[in-house]
Amino acid sequence: MKSMMLRLFLAASLLLAAGAPIFGQGKMAIINTQKALLDTEEIKKAQVDLETKFKPRTEDLKKIDTELQEIQKRLGAGAGKLTQQVEAELTATGQRKQRELQRKQEDLQAEVERDRQDILTRAAQRMQEVIKKLSEEKGYDFVVDTASTIFFKPALEVTADATTAYNKAHPVK
Repeated sequence: MKSMMLRLFLAASLLLAAGAPIFGQGKMAIINTQKALLDTEEIKKAQVDLETKFKPRTEDLKKIDTELQEIQKRLGAGAGKLTQQVEAELTATGQRKQRELQRKQEDLQAEVERDRQDILTRAAQRMQEVIKKLSEEKGYDFVVDTASTIFFKPALEVTADATTAYNKAHPVK
């Protein structure tokens, strides 16, 4: 929060020092880059593709979790009724299943995050190019992201235009 306030203060100071002529002389647009990007057909398709790609591993995790719950249920229901050997075997199996589940969850999470980051990085670079081209076509002197804007008139927002331009420039196959 302190960092954001400092950035806002510095931006305001620069505008005041320059006499703030920039707003009166330039054509400005506002964009929610994150929303524009997440609303693209490419990102929507990538989400479905990721879910499909990792579904078998997710199902495997559910299966292991169910097995683990069954072992815990047997141990709980058999407390004092099971032989020491059976109880020890169930406990050892449960611990092994718990480690397997945790390892597979961590591996899956890391791979999903890596794939997701690759997709978002590539799409963000493309979106920057689309915004630049859109700005040139519409004659914008500068485009500001909503994340760094306190207030703006809705008429200045070009988020939907950027998403449409992106979908046109990078159609989903």
